[in-house]
Amino acid sequence: MSNTTQPKPPHLLDRVVIRFAGDSGDGMQLAGDRFTTSSALFGNDLATFPDFPAEIRAPAGTLAGVSAFQVHISDHDISTAGDSPNVLVAMNPAALRANIDSLPKGATVIVNVDAFEERNLVKAGYESDPLGDGSLSAYTVYEVPMTSITTEVSKEAGVKPRDAERSKNFFALGLISWLYTRPIEGTMGWIEEKYAGKPLVMEANLRAFKAGFHFGETTELFESSYEVKPATLAPGEYVNVTGNTATAWGLIVAATRSDLPLFLGTYPITPASDILHELSKHKQFGVRTFQAEDEISGIGAALGAAFGGALGVTTTSGPGVDLKSEMIGLAISLELPLLIIDIQRGGPSTGLPTKTEQADLLHAMYGRHGEAPLPIVAAKTPSHCFEATVEAVRLAVKYRTPVILLSDGYLANGTEPWKLPDLDQLPDIDPGFATDPNHVDDDGNAVFWPYLRDPETLARPWAPPGLAGLEHRIGGLEKADGSGNVAYDGANHEKMTRLRAAKIAGIAHDIPPTDVDDEDGAEVLVIGWGSTYGAIAAGVQRVRARGHKVAQAHLMHLNPFPADLGEVLSSYKKVLVPEVNLGQLSRLLRAEYLVDAISFTQVQGVPFRAAAMESAILQQIDGTAERFAAEATGSTDTIEKGSLR
Repeated sequence: MSNTTQPKPPHLLDRVVIRFAGDSGDGMQLAGDRFTTSSALFGNDLATFPDFPAEIRAPAGTLAGVSAFQVHISDHDISTAGDSPNVLVAMNPAALRANIDSLPKGATVIVNVDAFEERNLVKAGYESDPLGDGSLSAYTVYEVPMTSITTEVSKEAGVKPRDAERSKNFFALGLISWLYTRPIEGTMGWIEEKYAGKPLVMEANLRAFKAGFHFGETTELFESSYEVKPATLAPGEYVNVTGNTATAWGLIVAATRSDLPLFLGTYPITPASDILHELSKHKQFGVRTFQAEDEISGIGAALGAAFGGALGVTTTSGPGVDLKSEMIGLAISLELPLLIIDIQRGGPSTGLPTKTEQADLLHAMYGRHGEAPLPIVAAKTPSHCFEATVEAVRLAVKYRTPVILLSDGYLANGTEPWKLPDLDQLPDIDPGFATDPNHVDDDGNAVFWPYLRDPETLARPWAPPGLAGLEHRIGGLEKADGSGNVAYDGANHEKMTRLRAAKIAGIAHDIPPTDVDDEDGAEVLVIGWGSTYGAIAAGVQRVRARGHKVAQAHLMHLNPFPADLGEVLSSYKKVLVPEVNLGQLSRLLRAEYLVDAISFTQVQGVPFRAAAMESAILQQIDGTAERFAAEATGSTDTIEKGSLR
């Protein structure tokens, strides 16, 4: 009879939210990303929330330097990165203190006990050791000597202790991979490939990863491991994609379908820079990237590329949009295709450079002098950034206009599984370059008029320079209708102003009607835009599970609005508008449709929680949520009727 103890089968879960947290140099983003990748390969549905510190070089061990990565994996469809972590991996006291308040009672806390020495406790602002003073009694706490084990297992490979210590993030990754039954072959292969040119680093990382996995497997510290089964997804080929990567791929596909060379003129800025990094890898598709000396030069080069017959694109965030405003006005006057991609962050000024906010809708709508409308398109999920980018390019090319595409830090850095689309099903994008003169002058000569408009779209012809017979001048001064000659008279200026506005307004008939997820009998409509989509969808789902009826709509086109939006809004007694700002869409809806929109807002640099959304909706349905989510979750979300705070 054998005395061998058989390992317990993993305990099945339908979902789990894990947060890795440590110093910005501890590799928490890398550990989270690798856990996410292995979960995606395993087949889970997932959503992530990387949380970067605002300080580039904050002192080690301080709250200002804490970096975190939250990942939500499940065996069913999910739309958010999770309200609160079920598991916190804290690499030092600062990571624990910065994140402990976000955990529900009973959550699991795994700490690198080696870091809980007096000096680090003081840096984090602890007066006593939380591992021994009883302050963590509401949680299940596991003390794991991650640093010392990592250092020990790396000795035989000749790795110096100080260098080995840097691999402790892989120990944490190995431990969590065991705890949640993740496949490890992919991670080990990635380490071997990534660090092939640095044998000692590769060996230290591999040994640390294996040590973490085996620690979980052999120690009696944990009662059992856990498993989240793969989700049921529609058949197809999937990739795990960030919003910025999806945006870059959307640009490449749109340029390919329109047969236009792609030119990106930009200046690096958080959180938009990854689009530049991704596009620079794909020169084989005719992509040209130009890192300019400033924001104005970046958009100027992109506009020049558009004049030359390319797909001109510039990327930025809030402060960069400020600087680009004059050049956007020039693009409106020139009536040339140009895509301005704004990855929004907290403002004003430098604001919260690594935090998310839906800060720039009103800036996109009105942030130019003169009457200068342009189309605005907003992405709603990381993978939807692809679709939104293709749509923004379609409008820019077809209507000869700059278009602002709005994403934000949450979408840009967050990830989700994305089923690769059938490219043949994407819309056609035809630049329709002018090829011949289009007007006969008073002397009977065939000439080219650069502002002779298409009667359907009101778009002017696009004629790149160098084409015989199509010579023309453009510039920032007002143009005469048709001929494009400089014109100062007031009547012509009003005519051109109204024509440009009518061109943009007409786009309402070239976009889909409002997509409303309605339940018959619903009296409350929750309408949002951008990255609030996930929290709204989750909140609506929770409310319906309680037996209530509620309708949901989400806007991709923010200027012009869908043609039927006014009719949709008037169909409901209450309209709730959640935004990670102080009510910008709410203000636009009230002004345009005289609807009594109710703002539900927060500006904390983080996305809404689903619980907050649920409670806010319940409050509007029947008042059952007497204390809405601001109190229930400890946030400061605010609901206001017809006003802004």
